[in-house]
Amino acid sequence: MGWGVLECSQMATPPGTVNIGAKNGKFQTPSDDTSHLKRDGDVVLQPQPSDSPNDPLNWSRVWKETIMIILAFSSGVTTALGPMVTPGLSIVATKYNVSLDLVSSFIIGLLAFWIGFTTFFTAAGANVWGKRPFFVISTVILLMTNVWGFFASSFTSLAIMRVVQGMASAPLETLVTSTVSDLFFVHERGTRLSIWGMMLASGVLLGQTISGAIIENVSFEATFGISALIFIPIVFLMYFFVVETTYTAPRTPSDIKIEEKGSFFSVEASEEKETYKQQLALFRGRISSDSFWKGVYKPLPLIAYPAVLFSTVVYGSYFTWLLTISVLSVSAFGAAPYNLGPAQIGATNLPLLVVGLIGSPLSGWMADGVAKFMAGRNKGVFEPEFRLTLMLVAAPLATIGFLGFGISVQNGAPLAWPIFFMTIHSLSVPFASQASLTYVIDCHPKDANQAFVTINFTKAIFTFLATTYANGWMAAMGPKSVFTAITIINLGICSLTIPAYIFGKRFRSLVARSRFGQKVSASS
Repeated sequence: MGWGVLECSQMATPPGTVNIGAKNGKFQTPSDDTSHLKRDGDVVLQPQPSDSPNDPLNWSRVWKETIMIILAFSSGVTTALGPMVTPGLSIVATKYNVSLDLVSSFIIGLLAFWIGFTTFFTAAGANVWGKRPFFVISTVILLMTNVWGFFASSFTSLAIMRVVQGMASAPLETLVTSTVSDLFFVHERGTRLSIWGMMLASGVLLGQTISGAIIENVSFEATFGISALIFIPIVFLMYFFVVETTYTAPRTPSDIKIEEKGSFFSVEASEEKETYKQQLALFRGRISSDSFWKGVYKPLPLIAYPAVLFSTVVYGSYFTWLLTISVLSVSAFGAAPYNLGPAQIGATNLPLLVVGLIGSPLSGWMADGVAKFMAGRNKGVFEPEFRLTLMLVAAPLATIGFLGFGISVQNGAPLAWPIFFMTIHSLSVPFASQASLTYVIDCHPKDANQAFVTINFTKAIFTFLATTYANGWMAAMGPKSVFTAITIINLGICSLTIPAYIFGKRFRSLVARSRFGQKVSASS
């Protein structure tokens, strides 16, 4: 038993259990010698890269980081499209003579729902035809829908536009995490996912800050016009830099010279490297024999995997709470005793953004640092459950944030207090996101695309329900009662970390050995 993770007597190394090297440099796994394996310094590379120059794991650090930053930035801008309209919800409701809940549901919730629904098809398609065409086409459609939103002249047109925009947003919500798995090794993934998380948080928070000023000083429709201008360079960057990262050839060693260069390695291979022109091909035909329609269905049974179920509930709920506080703060801060305008409401997100910019890289550093530390003192054996230690940070921060925000708003405390507690809560989100996302990637890397469909669809349902009923719930119950209930629900969700951590290895072994698990894995 390493660090409280119970061993499985029937399978010593279930999927996810890998060797990344002991602290003293003596490498050991439960099953075999690792002296022949490629390393980055004292860390054994997992997964082991092939000898091909076309293997994304062998690409240059600059090229990989460029792809990661472009995708992270694009995801952040795309994520901003959802909540950026929140400072103007009351303006839209008044302009089109509809209720606030209806505007929230159709303009925010409906977009989230269609993102989640469409991910079933984009993830399945990415497994069959690759990720690149979906990334490029997605950004082109997002550019067009923002132009549409700028010229929309009715609530119906605006609502239909948000449906299309949600469908186009799906690839950037689902496929980035599996791209991280394509490009980076186990000990590098937490940091890269933190970059993505930081961009997502910036999109949610900074988007509202900027849009609040635009809505108040220009118009609600101008938010879409400016978003369209931002997507023009994104389309350019996506086409010319984000090449296909899916690698389908087997990663088996051959008689090819590996030359050590410091803590990294270079590959001299007989296989010809693809030219840049070849990499720019938008369509390569089928890159696998996977069934598209089986891929569409596959995310549904994946919810039965304990790691996927845990990550789905944790990530989905934490993201939903973040959006819920954002939506409810509009109602709270727009009424007495605060009486803030759209620009002022948007500005209340600035402290949250600053904390997010600190918390995201910190959580990423901890996700990798803690994992390497714990593995180093576990004979070099890494268990995905080590990632879950980040919930020790997330749970108390969220609890303080929820209770403090609800009580301070209920009592009409000075504005600084509810903003302070919102900030505390926002700091919890990157730690919970890191714990859940890295955990599911480490446990089921081959099923990462479909696993994140399950996660995002559940998140979409949570978001749709929250944005549809949150304002009515708070109006009926009051801020204190609402956020006390959210605190209790969240603590119950966080308590799932205990069995997930202790029995996680046995759960992974059970899935790998079961007929159900083998059937699901073979259903692609």
